[in-house]
Amino acid sequence: MNAQQVATEILGRLEKAWNDGDGAAFGAVYTDDATFVTVRGEWVPGRRAIAEGHAQIFRTIYAGSTNQMELVAVRALGDGSLVASSQHTLVCPTGPLAGTTLARSTSVIVPDAADPAGWLVASTHNTIVAA
Repeated sequence: MNAQQVATEILGRLEKAWNDGDGAAFGAVYTDDATFVTVRGEWVPGRRAIAEGHAQIFRTIYAGSTNQMELVAVRALGDGSLVASSQHTLVCPTGPLAGTTLARSTSVIVPDAADPAGWLVASTHNTIVAA
């Protein structure tokens, strides 16, 4: 797979997990030692914490929400990893972000050490797009 295919596949897995409300599946896309910065600026270290945090928000503030994730750009880094930028359209029926919210995300995608054909996210930083 080329860089665009890899990044698109990763975003597809994250989008499906979000739209299914599945925190475990969302976390499974990340490396064990990944980091995640939320749209509120919270720093979440590790796959387990990323999965648990998403499971919690899928049950509470983002319950019933959908998130469309679109790849904007991707490029290869010299060490074999990728950096991907994406735009996300979050639609929430209730909660502090009720309505439609746009966000931008940057993720570092690395080869999966346990699966030579696979890829995982090592780091993501999300930011809400101001109106």
